[in-house]
Amino acid sequence: MDNFTQLINRIGLPRLAAMATVAVLMLGFFAFLILRAQTPTLSPLYTGLSLEDSSAIVTELQTLNVPYELRGEGDTILVPRDQITTLRMTMAGEGLPTRGQVGYEIFDQQSTLGATSFVQNVNNIRALEGELARTITSLNRIKAARVHLVLPERELFRRERKDPSASIVLSVRGELSAGEIRAIQHMVSSAIEGLTPSRVAIVDDRGNLLAAGTGDDTAGLLAGEADERTLGYENRLRTRLEDMLANVVGAGRARVEVAAELDFNRSTTTSETFDPESQVVRSTQTRESENLSAGANGQVTVANELPGASENAAAGPSEQGTSSEEVVNYEINKTTQTAVTEAGALKRLSVAVVVDGSYVTDESGSTTYTPRSAEEITQILTLVRSAVGYDAARGDTVEVVNMQFAERPELAPPGTDASAGLLDFTRDDLMNGAEMAVTLLIALALILFVMRPLLKKVLTPEQAPLALPTAAELGHHGVLAANGEVVPEVVEEPKDKTPAWVANAKSMGETQLQTLKTVGTLVEENPKQAALIVRDWLSSAA
Repeated sequence: MDNFTQLINRIGLPRLAAMATVAVLMLGFFAFLILRAQTPTLSPLYTGLSLEDSSAIVTELQTLNVPYELRGEGDTILVPRDQITTLRMTMAGEGLPTRGQVGYEIFDQQSTLGATSFVQNVNNIRALEGELARTITSLNRIKAARVHLVLPERELFRRERKDPSASIVLSVRGELSAGEIRAIQHMVSSAIEGLTPSRVAIVDDRGNLLAAGTGDDTAGLLAGEADERTLGYENRLRTRLEDMLANVVGAGRARVEVAAELDFNRSTTTSETFDPESQVVRSTQTRESENLSAGANGQVTVANELPGASENAAAGPSEQGTSSEEVVNYEINKTTQTAVTEAGALKRLSVAVVVDGSYVTDESGSTTYTPRSAEEITQILTLVRSAVGYDAARGDTVEVVNMQFAERPELAPPGTDASAGLLDFTRDDLMNGAEMAVTLLIALALILFVMRPLLKKVLTPEQAPLALPTAAELGHHGVLAANGEVVPEVVEEPKDKTPAWVANAKSMGETQLQTLKTVGTLVEENPKQAALIVRDWLSSAA
C-alpha cells in the first residue's frame, strides 16, 4: 500500500487525471470501432413508399426481428444489405408493397356472402384500377401511377351504349416519348373490354397533358407516329454512315446529317385487263328443225261448211321447210391486279456529310492540317451514295464537304469517357472504404502522438538525486567528472624549468574552473536534484 501511495505521489494527481481521461477516450473510441464493425451495412429495401405501405412493412420487419431504419419522411426503409433479396421475396409473398393500390386480392379479403351487385361492381373497378396501376408502375420510366376507369353499364331496353374511358396520372423520371405514351394507352385499352386507345387520357405529375383522350385525336396520334418513324429512319441511316466513315477517315472525323421525306399516304389500286387475241371457245350449241304442212287439211273453214261443198274443195297447197341454229361461246383472257401501297415509302432523301482533314506531325512536334484531296472526296461521295441508295430520279441529294473541325477528336480532355469505371466499386463501397481509412488514421494518430509519449513518460523512472562531492572528497588533486565521480588528477611533470609550486598552482586553478563548469552543467540539467542537495547542505550546516 505504501508503494502504491508513493507511486501516486511520484506521478502526481494532474498526470493521473490526464491518464484517466485519455484511457476513457481511447476505450470509447475502440468500442465505437468495434460496434461500427459489427453493425451491418444498411441499404434501401424500398423507396417512394406510401405511409400505408411503410407501416405495413415496418410491422412485418418487427415480426421478423430484422433491424431497419427509416429515412426521409418514412418513404424509404433501410435493412441489412445481405438480407434484401430474402426480405423482398417475403414481402412479395405478403402482397407488399401495394403502392397504395388494391388489386384482385380485394376479393380474397372480403366475403361475397350478402354483398350486393353494386358493391361487387365497385370492387371490380377498384381491382382493375389497382392492377393497371401496378403494371404501369413496373415500367422503367414510371415512378408512380394512378388510374381511374369509367365503365358505364348498358341499361335494359336502350339501344345507345356509352363507350368506356380511362384517365391516368403518372409520376415519371424525365420525359416520356410519344411511343411510350402510346404504349401505355394501348396497354390500358387492351385490358378493358370496349375501350379504345383514343379514349385514354394521360397527365403527368406536373400537370402536362400527354394524351387528350377525347376520342378524336387519331390525327394527332398518326402525326406523332409519322414523326417518330421519320426520326427513327434518319437516326438509323446516320448511324450506319458514321460507322462506315469512321473506318475510313477515323473515329469522330466525320459528321452526318440525314433529312428524309416519307410518304404516309396509303392507297389501293385494282385493274382488269382483257386480251382479245387470246380467245378460247368455251361452249357450242347447235339446233336443227324441219317444218312440213298440207294446206288447210283437216281445218274447219267457211268453204267446207257450206251445203254441197266437197272434201276436195277444202284441200290447199302444202308447205315444207328446214332450219338450223348454232351458238358458240368464247372465253376472253382477263387479268385482275390489286396493288396496295403502304404508308412509309421514301419520297426524297437529303444527306450532308462533313469530313475533317488529316493532321501531320513533324519532328519538332508541331501539327499541320492538310485538307483532303478531291479524289478522296469523290470516293467518299460514291460510298455514301451507295450506302443510302441514291436515286437521282427521286430527287435525292448527297453532299460531301471537307472542312477543318474546330477541335480535333483526339484532343478531347481526359476523363470524359463515360464508359470508364472505378474498378467496379459501388458508391457505398467507396464511402465505407473512406470511412474506415479515416478511422484508422485517427486511431494511429492517437496511439503515436498521445498514448505513446504518455506511457513513455509514466513508465520511465525518475533519476535519483545526484550527491555532489564535498570539498574534502575533491581534495587538492581531484577532478569532478560529468557523471559526478571524483577522478584523481594526473599531474604531469613540467617539461620546462618552471618551478614546481607555480605549476601546481596553475593546475589547481584549472581544476577548480573545470569543477565549477561541471557543477553548473549538472545544475542546469537537474535543477530539482540540485535544489534538494543545496537544501541538505543548509540543513547540515545548521
